[in-house]
Amino acid sequence: MMLALQSRPDLWRFIKFLFVGVLNTAFGFTAYAVLLWAGLPPQPALALSYIMGVIWNYSTHARIVFHAQGYRRLPLYALAYSVLYGLNAVALAAMLKTGLAPLWAQAILVLPMAMLAFLLVSLVLTGRLPFSGGKGTK
Repeated sequence: MMLALQSRPDLWRFIKFLFVGVLNTAFGFTAYAVLLWAGLPPQPALALSYIMGVIWNYSTHARIVFHAQGYRRLPLYALAYSVLYGLNAVALAAMLKTGLAPLWAQAILVLPMAMLAFLLVSLVLTGRLPFSGGKGTK
């Protein structure tokens, strides 16, 4: 089974991304929850958790999933996460207006933000969108 998956690099990368994503999401969501617990309002807590997450996530994505070396792609990665942050912040504000608690609102947004993150991170770290047929970085 592992050989069959490894013969399809995009599928193998996606599966690794999912597993690493669980770790990254746990880190980011825990950071957000701790910041809320420490008394920060939802939007500053989200901003700080994203900043911490960019560094953590780059390390795990670049090394484990995409086998990218060094930090030369970190600025583009940070830009991708800035886009994700902006979309997440707007969506969080909309969810909060419905009366949802901040923790529940962000919990609902985790999956759609993760799917968008896979597309953007793949583009940044391989130079192409996933499943587009090109070779890219293994």
